[in-house]
Amino acid sequence: MIAHFRVTPRSTKEAIDGLAQTADGQAFQARLRAVPEDGAANRALEALVARWLDVPKRTVTLSTGGKSRLKSVRIDGDPDLLGAKLQSHVEAFSNDRIIEEE
Repeated sequence: MIAHFRVTPRSTKEAIDGLAQTADGQAFQARLRAVPEDGAANRALEALVARWLDVPKRTVTLSTGGKSRLKSVRIDGDPDLLGAKLQSHVEAFSNDRIIEEE
């Protein structure tokens, strides 16, 4: 399964806290403490997504967007279970929490 994220590095907190509207459609808004150097933010995103979805860290890998704020993450596992987890997170974010891309 592929999930899309808009990343804000150098944040004061580490969280996935809403949906962002991007030029490519909606993406989860991820805030990371890591800096975007030497892949640190990419590794932090992988770890955050694994915790957020309660899956093993080894099942989450960056698919595209290594040097971009917009990233695609591949999550290996049961697609039905992962889809249900992602859908529950989408439903938890109310429509008024959609963040416009800067």
